Amino acid sequence: METITIIFTALISSGGVITMAYYLLKRETDREKLNLQLELRKSRQEYFLPSRVESYQRAILLLERIHPNSLIMRIHNPGLSARAMQAELLKTIREEYDHNVAQQLFISPKGWKMLKDSKDETIKIINIAGNQMIETAVSTDLATKIFELVSEIGELPTEITVEFLKQELQDLF
Repeated sequence: METITIIFTALISSGGVITMAYYLLKRETDREKLNLQLELRKSRQEYFLPSRVESYQRAILLLERIHPNSLIMRIHNPGLSARAMQAELLKTIREEYDHNVAQQLFISPKGWKMLKDSKDETIKIINIAGNQMIETAVSTDLATKIFELVSEIGELPTEITVEFLKQELQDLF
């Protein structure tokens, strides 16, 4: 009976030692795993941060370039008819967007959706102004109408999106 008690005591003691060793090793392994994950996240951040910053810069530049005021100032040609000017404005917006579509890889889904919506709203403003033109209207008439619509709207979606993207970029740091 005494031998069984000694064996039982030895088993319990060794079981306690093994259990304690297991938990200590598990805790150390978990800590190492967490440190590796943090290191990986940091190196990923260092690797992708320049691309993300560039994408935000390009997205903001796109929004500034398709803002109705800057778009008209850049594209305006007094010799064009209103319809031709409208087509040229829409073509320029499409080209600007197509040129920057890959930036969505590094911009948040919400930011990219806002950018697309801003583009669509700018197109809508141009089309509304274009539809109000008579057949003999010239590009200056269209530009004037677009400026009127912009002044009625107040803060344009492009301006709101620029502010949103600037804030998102600041949050990266």
